[in-house]
Amino acid sequence: MHRAFFPAAIAMTDCLIDPVRLSALLGRARGRVDAEVLAECDSSNSVLLERAAHGAPSGAVVIAERQTAGRGRRGRVWRAAAGDSLTFSLLWRFGGDISRLAGLSLAVGVALARALESCGVRGVALKWPNDLLLDGGKLGGVLIELASERGATAAVIGIGINLQPPLSNDGFALPAASLAGAGFTPDCHVLLAALLDSLIATLDVFVADGFAALREDWQARHVWQGLPVRLLDSANGENAAATVTLAEGICLGAAADGALILATADGGQQRFLVGDVSLRAA
Repeated sequence: MHRAFFPAAIAMTDCLIDPVRLSALLGRARGRVDAEVLAECDSSNSVLLERAAHGAPSGAVVIAERQTAGRGRRGRVWRAAAGDSLTFSLLWRFGGDISRLAGLSLAVGVALARALESCGVRGVALKWPNDLLLDGGKLGGVLIELASERGATAAVIGIGINLQPPLSNDGFALPAASLAGAGFTPDCHVLLAALLDSLIATLDVFVADGFAALREDWQARHVWQGLPVRLLDSANGENAAATVTLAEGICLGAAADGALILATADGGQQRFLVGDVSLRAA
């Protein structure tokens, strides 16, 4: 088992972020993010969406020690006690048409994986379109919410990473994973600084060249690259009785615009922009 070694000043069970200490650890993101820590809120995304509507600039960050109504993609609930997860949202404003943001959630996944790897975490993998995996379990996720403006788009990028095993895994197809469960004990300030630095660096690339410039790195970490999968469509994930299989095939990964590509049994290829991917049953 790999272990990461970090300064021990803050234990994961006491993960209270000090913005001053965080700022001192920043590299690429220094001067480009403005972080605020909230002891409790309904959702860091909701708070930042409201602030975006009132003109908050790119780089605004809300860190939630505890969320009372945290959510994941498709309305799933993200439950964790205070100190058990690193939960924050970043506001970034993009010029041009909203179509330019195709593949943004995948780009964010690359940024998170790079940051964790730079901190010594090994075995990080990505699942289309927004999951972060470790040792086959769900370590974290990304929820991006957009607000259209005149000639621009405000994107609130919500991120949750399990430091300790979560209290509940309701609604998720994969088992839960956590850094502590895998033997990693990061200092929260060091980890968050690495995540923000990587996000800013990756967003710079994304703004200039889109997901296409990050696709190779995403493919290299894609957990089911070249494997048989089925694409499911359900409002409540794989556990719902109403789950519908949209397609089955060999997963070829993501296209330059972030679409999932499957090679089907008839020799063709299909593209999908929505859905949940799971391994096809043997």
